[in-house]
Amino acid sequence: MRSHIIGIAGPSSSGKSELARQLVQRLPGTTIVSLDSYYRGMEEIPLAERKKVNFDHPDAIDWELLHEHLVAISEGRAFDEPVYSFADYARTADTRRIEPSEVLIVEGLFVLYWPELRAMLDTTVYVQTDPDVCFDRRLRRDVAERGRTPESVRRQYESTVRPSAEWFVNPTQKYADLVVSGEEPFERSTSLVLNALRRARVAAAR
Repeated sequence: MRSHIIGIAGPSSSGKSELARQLVQRLPGTTIVSLDSYYRGMEEIPLAERKKVNFDHPDAIDWELLHEHLVAISEGRAFDEPVYSFADYARTADTRRIEPSEVLIVEGLFVLYWPELRAMLDTTVYVQTDPDVCFDRRLRRDVAERGRTPESVRRQYESTVRPSAEWFVNPTQKYADLVVSGEEPFERSTSLVLNALRRARVAAAR
């Protein structure tokens, strides 16, 4: 069975992960793979130095490994997704087994950035959300879930997150089959993606 791979991109905290979760509820058995899992392992670097790395740049992502994994899933083979610790800024020793499924969702900032990855995607989606909304969401998330201080979140957002979105993420919108709003109810964006999925399946069956 060849998985239909949906790629969901967009700025940080635009609503990519929630859209993916909503789609899973409508498509039982669907698996989500997060680009966040593929941050390059830098365990050999002291923690203080790891914290200085620009994690909002495409170079921080081990996209070659993700590409290798998508090739495997497209050939009906399982793969082991890395598990990344945001508290330690490093990969853990654990992995998550991803088995072939009818639909696989890949979501993350740079999902549409690399041509090699785009070539593996059957349906591409971009989540468009106002930068101020993104910041408010990221502030709440990083303080509650990642142990950050409001000051550090604000500093990182202005120094790397927002510029990275403008340089590397926003321009990839042109590669999307579908652009949805991350500010409207997810019921609407989910329905739009499901309709696009149906059209893609019909076209592939011809």
